Amino acid sequence: MKKLFTWLVILVVSINTVKARTKTSLKIDTTKAKLTLIRPVKSDTTKNKTPAILQTNKFGKIDSADVKLKGRGLIEKFGSVDTADLKLTSCDFEKDANAEVLFDRAELFCGNQSIVMIRQKRIKIFNDNGKSEANVRIEFNNKFGIEHILAVEAETINLDNGKIVFTPIDIKLIYSEHTDKDKDAIVFSMPSVRTGSIIEYRYEWERSFSTNFPEWDFQSNLPERYSLIDVFMSPYLTFNALFRKNQPFVKDTISDGGYGHVWALANVPSAKDEPYMRSAVDALQSTTLVLSEVKTGGGTVTLSDSWARIGKQITDEKVFSKPYYQNLNDDGEVVKKAKALKSDDEKIAFIFNQVKIQMKWNDEKYWLSKDGIKSAWKKKSGNWGEINMILCHFLVDAGIKAYPLLVSTRNNGRMLPNFANIYQINKLVAYIPVDSDKCFVLDASDKYSIYNEIPFDLLNSYGLFLDKAKEKYNLILLKKDVPVRQAVFINAEIKPDGTMNGTAQINSFSYHKSNSLELYKTLDEKKYIDILRDNDNNLKITSLKFENADIDSLPLTQNINFNLDLPGTDDKYIYFNPNLFTLLYHNPFVNKSRVSDIDFGCMNNYSINGRYKIPAGYRIESLPKNMFIVIADKSMSFKRFAAEEDGYIVISYVISYKKSLYLKDDYPDIYAYFKKMHEILNEQIVLKKA
Repeated sequence: MKKLFTWLVILVVSINTVKARTKTSLKIDTTKAKLTLIRPVKSDTTKNKTPAILQTNKFGKIDSADVKLKGRGLIEKFGSVDTADLKLTSCDFEKDANAEVLFDRAELFCGNQSIVMIRQKRIKIFNDNGKSEANVRIEFNNKFGIEHILAVEAETINLDNGKIVFTPIDIKLIYSEHTDKDKDAIVFSMPSVRTGSIIEYRYEWERSFSTNFPEWDFQSNLPERYSLIDVFMSPYLTFNALFRKNQPFVKDTISDGGYGHVWALANVPSAKDEPYMRSAVDALQSTTLVLSEVKTGGGTVTLSDSWARIGKQITDEKVFSKPYYQNLNDDGEVVKKAKALKSDDEKIAFIFNQVKIQMKWNDEKYWLSKDGIKSAWKKKSGNWGEINMILCHFLVDAGIKAYPLLVSTRNNGRMLPNFANIYQINKLVAYIPVDSDKCFVLDASDKYSIYNEIPFDLLNSYGLFLDKAKEKYNLILLKKDVPVRQAVFINAEIKPDGTMNGTAQINSFSYHKSNSLELYKTLDEKKYIDILRDNDNNLKITSLKFENADIDSLPLTQNINFNLDLPGTDDKYIYFNPNLFTLLYHNPFVNKSRVSDIDFGCMNNYSINGRYKIPAGYRIESLPKNMFIVIADKSMSFKRFAAEEDGYIVISYVISYKKSLYLKDDYPDIYAYFKKMHEILNEQIVLKKA
């Protein structure tokens, strides 16, 4: 890809962008789909005073252009404000907001050697809780030194006794900060901020030319009265575009004589963090542009119009193939030991676990190798890609047909089949096709993944399969076709004094197993037990033992001894709720409306079975009725059975989800179902003294 990017830069540098404004019209394909990769400059220290590169005289051009902005409008030039906004006390369309983005606008253009964005953002503070918006952080990627923040300007605007007062920030109080291996930031705090203030800032961002523009989010953690992106693109470049939105554009017009485009949304509600969102990236209202063609004097060069083309470009590049095909010095004789095993499944499991044990992830989230897999294997440490390249290497040497698979993790957003975007890829894993019904997807960088399960973090998205020998570069849908099981068995005795003693066994399969082990190993035992108890102080776990933790083919079994004080018990009645050790204590869908689709990751099947001995001298006063509920499409169902048998209360629940994905339009059914199910789960059993 280095070569790919290098010749692309050379092509773009040869374009006379200014003259191009008078020629042909902008071509944008608006039928396709998704995200951009942002990469920045690296800082040597954690926090420095503002670098000398930051200047305020960079905004002369936009100031001149903004002369036309007169009177009260959705956008106003920097330093010009309407008194009505200073008197504003709440957001018109989101009354409980602590602050509101009055407007957020950017002018983005492709110059001869770079992409430049000038962005202005204005925020109204409604109350003390909104003052945190005055702490501004402008993040950018620090990889390869191709991104920079060139200029920053900021001011606070207040209304004092009917007079508008402007307080500009001292540029000496603007700092650069190195946060981690992926990001740097410009940080500052606005001066003289109080309830009623308006803060505004603007900055100039530059990227040495690459194949995509930065993504523009019309939506943020605050409601946005107006959000606009004004893009100029050379007629020599053709882009594919993705728009994620659930409301119509208020502006969707061609500008700059046919070589630019303006998109705007108005009254955009704040983004919500909703249960079972796949990722914020997939839910935000946004637009993404990805370069697909470059016109030159010799014709048209096609870049990334399809995933197959991207796959071929990647495998043809030495920056990928050279480190991938390095020979490894197998000191531990991993391959030799694997070959001695009888079945392919045994070989795959052995090699996967050996790489997982011997290689340490170095916290770098890259899918390409930096120094080659030979160096990573020698150090026993590597990034995501290096660890799984080593895994592929050993699998192939052991006679297993394994291939690299390029994927996007859950937080990075879903890879979409109809939108080819190399920057959507952020991880490399190993792929082993077996037949039309079976495959292995292996990620040895995840210490809690299981060899015979697709990593949960990749479910319900696609992966790009690379087979250079056969020149096959296909998208593979990553999904789990059978429900994942969890079973709970409780055997307990209820005492006349309103206590309960008993045992519980939790059998967790597949992702339930890996999730439980990850929680247990990343938390201390006490915190893990608190999760099992749902922090119920009446429930005491006196012992917890694990079985099959290290055997991938068997479920994780948790054996529990417990004591429970039954609240509300008096000299006549004993009350108890049999919803124990299920992790189904709380309804995740309590809001009546929803803006994002629901992604459970996989289908699920829960069974909870309890057997409770009735104390001598007591009888059942109230026993929950047998129930069965199901949603309209029958993909979710809940069944309860309760009865008395030989002095015991026997109760069981079976909960089944036959789909892993639901559209937001399905939410009314899901909301009603979960509300009813949790009402049933929390019904109490009542015993009365005879």
